[in-house]
Amino acid sequence: MGAGERVREWIRPEIQELQAYPVPDSSGLIKLDAMENPYTWPDALTADWQRRLEGVTVNRYPDAAARKLRQRVAAAMGVPDDAAVILGNGSDELIQLVTLAVAEPGRAIMAPVPSFAMFRMIATFAGIDFIGVPLAEDFSLDMEAMRAALLEQRPAVVFLAYPNNPTGNLFDEAEIREIIELAPGLVVVDEAYHAFAGASFMDKLGEYDNLLVMRTVSKLGLAGLRLGMLAGPEPWLREFDKLRLPYNINTLTQVTGEFALEHIEVFEAQTARLTEERGRLFEALAALDGIEPFPSRANFILFRVPAGRADALFDALLDAGILIKNLHGSGGLLSDCLRVTVGRPEENEAFLEALQRAL
Repeated sequence: MGAGERVREWIRPEIQELQAYPVPDSSGLIKLDAMENPYTWPDALTADWQRRLEGVTVNRYPDAAARKLRQRVAAAMGVPDDAAVILGNGSDELIQLVTLAVAEPGRAIMAPVPSFAMFRMIATFAGIDFIGVPLAEDFSLDMEAMRAALLEQRPAVVFLAYPNNPTGNLFDEAEIREIIELAPGLVVVDEAYHAFAGASFMDKLGEYDNLLVMRTVSKLGLAGLRLGMLAGPEPWLREFDKLRLPYNINTLTQVTGEFALEHIEVFEAQTARLTEERGRLFEALAALDGIEPFPSRANFILFRVPAGRADALFDALLDAGILIKNLHGSGGLLSDCLRVTVGRPEENEAFLEALQRAL
């Protein structure tokens, strides 16, 4: 029996059907596909950070609870004093902890679709059903469908990206509140793009006993740290913490995260520049014939191109040395759609010029 036959016998069929999360090679390209902050640290800050790292040793395990970093993150993110916090190796690990904790035959995870792909993928990993409720044509929540799914399917967890990825819009606050009130289980509001949104549910944690708020430092300019945070009522987080693997936040991430968040104003200034640049990029896209950009409260812009041209335009941009995200293959509301991350002004200009030539 060959390895392939053993795989088919022993690997769960739903895992065999999955495709690994795609991360394309961006070597030598203007990288506008992954919603990263394009700005590096100022030289003086980098030098101070390197001096901090000189005193770090890695022969011992890190603080398993990442106490200092957890306190620093909670303060920087405005977590209410009475809320508990756990940290994850990126938001992905936190989504997985929540999902594993509730996974049981007959239960389901729910999210609007399209949304963050890992909600569905992690549900599959955990062996729990995923219910995707399609958004309305304007990417808003279809509340009639959401209400019906909540009442009929009784999901264990509802994930709501706020702003939503890949559409960039903020769902209506009153509608999210209604979902929290109707949900039989947890509602996790994923605020990965909070730095660009100007809106949050963090200050509402004390109002609901089934609300959790999740964030990441990735979009602030610290994507390489792989650091996510989940905040909410202590009884919930105590259970999730039992599933967290020991020492999940390594020593270098802990030290670097503490240092970086001591200088949060540097990253806030960078995100302010990107938010301003987002407005200019949106106006420039809207001025191009055949291009329909959608309003965004994140650090990316989803836009629709002339019917049937998404793949060709994506390839033309790639040939010009610019990598964005092609969402056309997802179908449905994302047919003929591409997504571009807001970059430095010169990167955005190069993208716009290449797109205009390709049109």
